Amino acid sequence: MKKKLLALVLAGTLALSLAACGGNSGGDSAGSGASGDGGTQEPAGPAADPAPSDASGETYTVGISQYVTHDALDAATQGFQDALNELLPGQVTFDYQNAAEDTANCATIANAFVADGVDLIMANATPSLQAAAAATGDIPILGTSVTEYGVAFGIENFSGTVGGNISGTSDLAPLDQQAAMIQEWYPDAKNIGLLYCSNEANSQYQVDTVQGYLQDMGYTCTQYAFSDSNDIAAVCQTAADNSDVLYIPTDNSAAANKGNIDNICRGNIPVFCGEEGICAGCGVATLSISYYDIGWKTGEMAAQVLTGQADISTMPIEYAPEFVKKYNPTICADLGVTAPEGYEAIG
Repeated sequence: MKKKLLALVLAGTLALSLAACGGNSGGDSAGSGASGDGGTQEPAGPAADPAPSDASGETYTVGISQYVTHDALDAATQGFQDALNELLPGQVTFDYQNAAEDTANCATIANAFVADGVDLIMANATPSLQAAAAATGDIPILGTSVTEYGVAFGIENFSGTVGGNISGTSDLAPLDQQAAMIQEWYPDAKNIGLLYCSNEANSQYQVDTVQGYLQDMGYTCTQYAFSDSNDIAAVCQTAADNSDVLYIPTDNSAAANKGNIDNICRGNIPVFCGEEGICAGCGVATLSISYYDIGWKTGEMAAQVLTGQADISTMPIEYAPEFVKKYNPTICADLGVTAPEGYEAIG
């Protein structure tokens, strides 16, 4: 929102009066930023691009639409807010809304943001991004925790830039390396079950891609799709009964229901996961990214868009800078398996 004219006039008057009274050149004006008090400072977050300069004093309202509550999406939202609060301190008001794993709610949230005239929408997960894109072609939209933007919008031969009013960050980890991870742990397995939510286009993309890699390795693969939380337990049980190993992609519905998956699979069948949050709840191992970091990067992008330093229509999708092999010590112990070299324990 723009500052009112009266506020600008008053601010200018105050600045002039302070200049006229100034003269304390030997004061401790830098004291508030000093770290010599011995206190512990919080880390500034991931390595950032140069902070946007916004001396205008403008304030902004940013709508956050998060598809569902789970560790990965929560971390991305936190990183996003932390980055904006650091880069534009005191200038951003957040309107956080959670769709509770309901795509209809995603549309309601997006339409409300448009009606309220927010300055930018952050859409956390593919259903939230798709709903925001359907609601407005004018308000800037930044996605995060979205695996493949070309799949989300049906863009063939996706070049890395969505265009229009949309950009963001991806949570895609190398799918060939995830398949290789299964082979590293269980080279003698025969049947791999691919468990995912059929309502998430990017989950379908991941299991199709991973299946191709696994079949090239000689495994037999079967896809087990559930529609939502209501049938995940029944589908998971069928998958577990007919598979040697299960693979779950970065799937929001699976992440929100990892306890149900764990109740069925714990000690019976190994589960490999597309991200750390799912793996911490029900998996053996994962090749994962930091969702906090991609949220932070999305916040950097938002600051640039809000301050007019970047044109969102030309901003390419950003990807995680690194991927880490991690394992779940508790579940490994229950299965009686030892992690290969090079894996970091999920703490």
